[in-house]
Parts: sequence; C-alpha cells; structure tokens
Amino acid sequence: MPEVLHRSFFIAGPAGRLEAMLWTAAAENPPFVAVVCHPHPLFGGTMHNKVVFQAAKALHRFGIPVLRFNFRGAGMSEGVHDRGRGEQDDVRAAINHIAGEFPGRPILLAGFSFGSSMGLRVGCQDARVVELIGLGIPVNDADFSFLKTCEKPRLIIVGDHDRFAAQEKVEELFAVWPEPKRLVIVKDADHFFTGKLGDVSSAIGAWLAERWPSANSAATPDS
Repeated sequence: MPEVLHRSFFIAGPAGRLEAMLWTAAAENPPFVAVVCHPHPLFGGTMHNKVVFQAAKALHRFGIPVLRFNFRGAGMSEGVHDRGRGEQDDVRAAINHIAGEFPGRPILLAGFSFGSSMGLRVGCQDARVVELIGLGIPVNDADFSFLKTCEKPRLIIVGDHDRFAAQEKVEELFAVWPEPKRLVIVKDADHFFTGKLGDVSSAIGAWLAERWPSANSAATPDS
C-alpha cells in the first residue's frame, strides 16, 4: 500500500455526528477519491468490517483517498437505525465531506451488503459519483431494480455460496443492466468472502487498472 496518512474524525450527519476514517496518500492530485459503505449495523456491521477494510485497502493501493464511515447508530455515530431511509442521507453526508476535501475530484462509491444497497442507490443519483462497486449485493432481500436505469460503470462481486445473493438472481438482474458493467462470481465464497478476500482485492484491482490508467501507474503491490 502507499504510505497511509490516517485520520479519524466526525462528519456532520443529518441525525448527528458520523464517525469516519480517511486514508489519504502522498499524491497531491489523485485521479479520483472513494467512499466505502459498511454492512447492516443491526447485525454488527461497521466500517471496520473485514470486507469493507479489504475493499478500502484495494482502492487505496492505487494511491487514492478512501473515506469510511459508520452509519447512524453504529460505532460512535449518533442517531438510531432508520431501516435504510436515513442511511441514504448518511451516504450523502459522506459524499459531501469527501467532495469538500477534494473539490472537483470524481468519486467512486463502494459498499458491502446493506452498504451496497445504500451506496449504489445514492451513487446512481449523485452526479459527483462516477463509478460504483457493489460487494455481496443482497438481492434476495433488497430491491436493486434501480440499477436498470443507472448507466454509471459498476463492478459487482458476489460469492457463489452467498445466502443473501442467489447466483441465478444476481445473473438475471445483471443481464438487464446497461453497460459498462462487470460481474465477478468468486468461487467457493460465502457472503463474507471468508478465505477469499484476496480474490475480492484482485477483482477490484483488475477493474481499476483497466478503467483508471493514471491510477494504475501509481499502484503498489499487495502487502
């Protein structure tokens, strides 16, 4: 990874302060910046989740700033869980913050599980977000039909043994989404990509290397 300039702080959220963590890099002019959203807070999800951490690490390896945050009611974030309604506003608050720190930079928005549902939905609507990554998208229980009209490039990564994302349903939905898009099915992986986080990192790295050549030139080997 590049040298990590790590900062923990709070950002202003619609239901109170949101606990956040920003990894920046030595590069003064990153080609883009990223926000990563965590899984369901009522089931222990926080920004320190292993999948979220691995995704952030894979992104930061390309020398870009990465912001993680805790949804309302998770960790030290204020407020209470709002069943996915207010959480979308939390995502917007995170986008507003990183856009303020890095004015004019395009934003990549990634999320895992519940975080993918929140992040992709908001990211499709926000003009500042130009790229989307969904990890373990819970298509069995959440509505992802909005992606039918979302033309932003998106990378979807799921395990073939994900009990919240039946492979057949993922493939059926993916087939009708507009290009550009990529679906990566990780073999022998469950919802949390147990033992397969390296495959997640590799899939993210391959996608970014193709789509962001300037970032690829600054990428560092996995550590």
